[in-house]
Amino acid sequence: QVQLVDSGGGLVQTGDSLTLSCTGSGRTFSNYAIGWFRQAPGKEREFVASIAWSSASKDYLESLKGRITISRDNAKNVAYLQMSSLKPEDTAVYECAATYIMGVRDPGHYDYWGQGTQVTVSS
Repeated sequence: QVQLVDSGGGLVQTGDSLTLSCTGSGRTFSNYAIGWFRQAPGKEREFVASIAWSSASKDYLESLKGRITISRDNAKNVAYLQMSSLKPEDTAVYECAATYIMGVRDPGHYDYWGQGTQVTVSS
């Protein structure tokens, strides 16, 4: 079991960059693949990116490629989502999640979730 805490969100302007963190508790963080999802008001939860436990495999939502980078530091029990050139349509609650299954985008396959962190991009 792993507990996840999301942080790093905030109010930024169009074009700004932001790095979100997902901090896991317990010694098992490195056993899990980590995914990032987002949910905008009135919209369904959307897959953003995922990273395998070893960082050997990464997956990105195609429309965000080039603007986001997912990474992790298992020694610190932290995963990151770096976002650049932010747009108002990136405004959402961003959540990280953990799963034993690598390379999945379906949130139903993720077992543990952070509480979410709000990202608001002003125009």
